[in-house]
Amino acid sequence: MANENQFKLFTKFIATRGVEEYRQTIPIWIRPEDIILEIGCEWGTTSTLIWQKCKNLIATDISLDCIKVARTKYPGIRFETLDAFNIQQAMKLGTKFTKIYIDMSGLSSYRALLDVISLMNMYASVFEPEAIIIKSGSLKQFAKSCVAWKTTFPS
Repeated sequence: MANENQFKLFTKFIATRGVEEYRQTIPIWIRPEDIILEIGCEWGTTSTLIWQKCKNLIATDISLDCIKVARTKYPGIRFETLDAFNIQQAMKLGTKFTKIYIDMSGLSSYRALLDVISLMNMYASVFEPEAIIIKSGSLKQFAKSCVAWKTTFPS
């Protein structure tokens, strides 16, 4: 039975639909003092927008080919390969992130919703960031349908 001693996450999860919404969060959520992990950077286009606000960025992608292109195009940004589902590999990056940005192919389908939730919970539990911003239409739709129950007692 759950009780007040149960582990609780304090990370905010921000669900966006599409790259435009995803990028609109940058000026709102990122501060210069943040330490940011970007998962799914591809060729670094969003990375440059993040880097303009915060120089403490590690941008990652599973594709070494994408990382090579990004490093060539944007030599001032740190790019690394990372399989997002390998949390031990992410931990080897050696830092505690304050914000995590996730834009991975396939996370918007309804079939991927459980993978999305698992991925966010895994990163929130390990790194305890203030926020995880994720591009997932299915998560955004799911979140819009959720209402947290709150019992109120009459005075």
